[in-house]
Amino acid sequence: MGISRDHWHKRRKTGGKRPQPHKKRKFELGRPAAQTKLGAKRIHTVRTRGGNKKYRALRLDIGNFSWGSEGVAKKTRVIDVMYHPSNNELVRTKTLTKSTIVQIDAVPFRQWYESHYGLPLGRKKGVKLAEAEEAVLNRKRSAKSQKKIAIKQRRAKVEQGLEEQFQAGRVLACVASRPGQCGRCDGYVLEGKELDFYMKKIKAKKSK
Repeated sequence: MGISRDHWHKRRKTGGKRPQPHKKRKFELGRPAAQTKLGAKRIHTVRTRGGNKKYRALRLDIGNFSWGSEGVAKKTRVIDVMYHPSNNELVRTKTLTKSTIVQIDAVPFRQWYESHYGLPLGRKKGVKLAEAEEAVLNRKRSAKSQKKIAIKQRRAKVEQGLEEQFQAGRVLACVASRPGQCGRCDGYVLEGKELDFYMKKIKAKKSK
């Protein structure tokens, strides 16, 4: 039996059976779930109704993630699946769907922040920076450029929970796209109350 998205095979609210008005139709078809896994990129194209296309991601490990409070998006590596709101089995099998909480590489965001604000982010005290990193932070600037940087630095505050993650080199993010439909794993970095909420959930899961 194929997967069908019809409603006439379901019983009525009262429990009575509905008569079958017709056989299964092409426009009522459903397809198996993509079950996108974490791994080297592999995408299949699916022809859909009207000659349109869906991009069925079977494996993905890279995506575009936005840092909302800073208004910047970076292409970065997805490292691990940390939590899923619907099913723990999807965490164990490292399955990517919309709303999956993943751990991503923080380096692209850190590099942007240090270049934009001229301040270190998530650096441990007393640890010596590499020459290239030192050059980015302490590069020569004109008086006008220095003045601009000084104004930017006044609002260069990163919340504590996020800064701790930058120290570890990995930040938590939520997948906002649908990998099985569009073939992409894009999302946003978790911040504020949303970050606190998911941190509690992850800690509770670990303590079980």
